[in-house]
Amino acid sequence: MQVVFLTFSLTRAPKPQPQTWTGQHEKFIPAGILPCLGLSCQDKDCTPYPRYNTTVPLRDNYPPRQHSSLNPTSSVLRTLDRRHRTRREGRNCIRYRCGLTNTIQDVLNQRPGWVEVKEDGDWDFNWCDVGWLRENFDHSYMEEHVRICHFRNHYELTRKNLMVKNLKRYRKTLEREAGRMEAAKCDFFPCTFVLPSEYHIFVEEFKRSPGSTWIMKPVARSQGKGIFLFRKLKDIIDWKKDGSRSEEQKDEAQVESYVAQRYIENPYLIAGRKFDLRVYVLVTSYIPLKAWLYRDGFARFSNTRFSLSSIDDQYVHLTNVAVQKTAPDYDPEKGCKWQMQPLRCYLTAKHGFETVQTLSKEIDNIFIRSLLSVQKTIINDKHCFELYGYDILLDQDLKPWLIEVNASPSLTASSQEDYDLKYRLLEDTLHIVDMEGRLTGKEKRVGGFDLMWNDGPVYTDVGLEALGSSCLVANTHLGCVNDRQKQLQQLLKPFPGQKKT
Repeated sequence: MQVVFLTFSLTRAPKPQPQTWTGQHEKFIPAGILPCLGLSCQDKDCTPYPRYNTTVPLRDNYPPRQHSSLNPTSSVLRTLDRRHRTRREGRNCIRYRCGLTNTIQDVLNQRPGWVEVKEDGDWDFNWCDVGWLRENFDHSYMEEHVRICHFRNHYELTRKNLMVKNLKRYRKTLEREAGRMEAAKCDFFPCTFVLPSEYHIFVEEFKRSPGSTWIMKPVARSQGKGIFLFRKLKDIIDWKKDGSRSEEQKDEAQVESYVAQRYIENPYLIAGRKFDLRVYVLVTSYIPLKAWLYRDGFARFSNTRFSLSSIDDQYVHLTNVAVQKTAPDYDPEKGCKWQMQPLRCYLTAKHGFETVQTLSKEIDNIFIRSLLSVQKTIINDKHCFELYGYDILLDQDLKPWLIEVNASPSLTASSQEDYDLKYRLLEDTLHIVDMEGRLTGKEKRVGGFDLMWNDGPVYTDVGLEALGSSCLVANTHLGCVNDRQKQLQQLLKPFPGQKKT
């Protein structure tokens, strides 16, 4: 009997080499310069500069990749499953549940092939509020194709106290592993303490700068509720008393937790008014981290001129629309919002192109560092995605500060312009979630969203010949021209039964 031995040689696939991009700079020149005063853009031809000449180091000292961000096999299987599952079940529609009655309801109602269902257990896609998630997520069985709009413990980033805790921990980790210079890249949030648990530490810091202004915020409220400014410790005496109680006494009567945060006393002003930025970031996976940045957004202005002499006037210091629309002289026709594109054009005209480019890079850093700070904490789930609303404040030196991150940014429109922005935002979000299975998974742009992180920084396809191989161009275009309709027509195949326009 003859015995035959078979041998196999197993070799590891070669490590992918960095891609080399070629191309030329695209040049965009603003068609007009915005007036220095006024809170609305009347010049529809105003086109901001793009981000095509923003240079960043090749890796920018970010952690090395640990996962393969693109798995062709799983991508193909996922696409086939979504395309053919309804056919196997005798259906030709995508069933959705929506727990909100604002712009998202309109987007879902008008999406071809999508049908609303009322039964909680009979849906393919669920746009729910965080309350529904908290009560039902752990008790719900979800099949492979199902998608839901929140991660299970999204609050690790969106609760004010947990966000600060995770950012501080991440900064300490960077300082220990990469040095102080790397940790300094996380210095984008104001000095913050959680009360009453950190009251004594807060008092020590408070006494180092007597007369400074601090702001108190409840950790789990929104729309400006419960927020107030103070300059004296006696204004927060309730938390001081609670800090001296025993653990048993604290269990008997819980005191609502607040964060005490050093107030930014020198905010950047336009027309004498304070404002902050609302920017949208979509995360479709945490392991590996995959995040998209939306080009459009808006600035929210206060209704009253800024002054530190009246710290009790919420119309001066709080930019929340829910607060400002209650002001006696609020004009609903004018509103208190300014779109991101005219704002970028205004800043470019006043401070120069390079200064605004630097600002954009620093804002990008806030998004990436904040997401990395919770990457190992968030429970990753293939069924989940999250549309975050980042609130960012600029000071007089054009330094951006992270104020908070919202898990449920308001989707209720305050004007037709606001409605159009949020409609486009939500429509593009659904394109990326891709229940229809029309994407390959390799896209760098989908509508108004640009892929800014895919298990590592993402770069554009242009500019390398001019910049050299040591630097690449960041694939983020916040406040730049958003020709989403043209891009979507080139990218997406028509819906089943729908002619391509």
